[in-house]
Amino acid sequence: MSKTIEVKGIQIKYRTINEDDFLSLTDLAKFKSETPDRLIERWMRTRSAIDYLAVWETLYNPDFDDTQLNQIRLESSENTFSLSPTRWARDTNAIGLLVKMGRSGGTFAHKDIAFKFASWLSVEFELFVIKEFQRLKSEEQQKLAWSAKRELARINYHIQTDAIKTNLIVPELTARQKSFVYADEADMLNVALFGKTAAEWRAQNPNLKGNIRDYSTLHQLLVLANMESSNAEMLHEKMPQSERIVRLNKMAKRQLSVLMETKNPLLLDAESPNIEKKE
Repeated sequence: MSKTIEVKGIQIKYRTINEDDFLSLTDLAKFKSETPDRLIERWMRTRSAIDYLAVWETLYNPDFDDTQLNQIRLESSENTFSLSPTRWARDTNAIGLLVKMGRSGGTFAHKDIAFKFASWLSVEFELFVIKEFQRLKSEEQQKLAWSAKRELARINYHIQTDAIKTNLIVPELTARQKSFVYADEADMLNVALFGKTAAEWRAQNPNLKGNIRDYSTLHQLLVLANMESSNAEMLHEKMPQSERIVRLNKMAKRQLSVLMETKNPLLLDAESPNIEKKE
C-alpha cells in the first residue's frame, strides 16, 4: 500500500517493502518533466547512474548478475543505447528498482537510489525530499511508539483488574455493583494522572470520539502503565484508596517531569495521533 509525501507541490508516493522504503521515481521525475518515464531512462543511461546502481546492488543484493552489468556497460558507449528500469531489473536481477503496474504504479526505487535520482534532478529538490521524508518517518515512529504504549497500558490494566477482583470484589456484590468498583478504580487513576474523571472529560469534550486515554500523550501513557502496576501492588497490600490516590498522583507528577526532560527522539513532542495539530 502506497503512502504519499508532498514536496514542492509534487505528490510523491512511497511504499515499504520488506522493511525497506521505496519512493516513486515516476513522481520525482514530474518535478522536471511531463514525460517522467523518458527522464528516468535518460538518467539511467548515464555512466554515473549505472555505476551507482551497480555499487548499490553489489552491496545489498547477493544475487546481482554482474555479467549482464558488463554487457550494459559495453552498450552504454553507443549513441543508440537506452536503459529502462524494467530491463535493468530483468537482466541483472536487481532489487533496488521496482516497476509496479496499475493506478498507483510506476517506477519505485529504494530510498538511497531515489535520493540520488532527486539530486540529479536538482540538489535543492533532493534536500527538500530528504527533509520531508525524514519528518514523515519520524512521525510514523512516534505513532507506532504511541500505539505500543497504549497497548501496554491496556495489558497492565488487566493486572489492575485482577488485583481489584482479588481484593475488592466480594461475592455479595451484583454485576452492576462490581462494574462500579472497576470503574471507580479506573477513574481514580484518571484523577491522579489527568486531574479529572472520564465523565468530566467527556463533558468538556462532547465532540471527540473515544475516551480520555485515547487522547493521551506518549508520556502520559508510559506513566499510566506504571501507575496501573503500582496500584495493583498497593491493592494487594490492602492500602485504602485515599492513600493510593495520593501516592499515585505524586508518582505521576514525578515521572512526567522526568520524561519531559528526556532527549529520546521518540518521546519528543509525543502527542497522541488523535490530537489535531494546529498550524
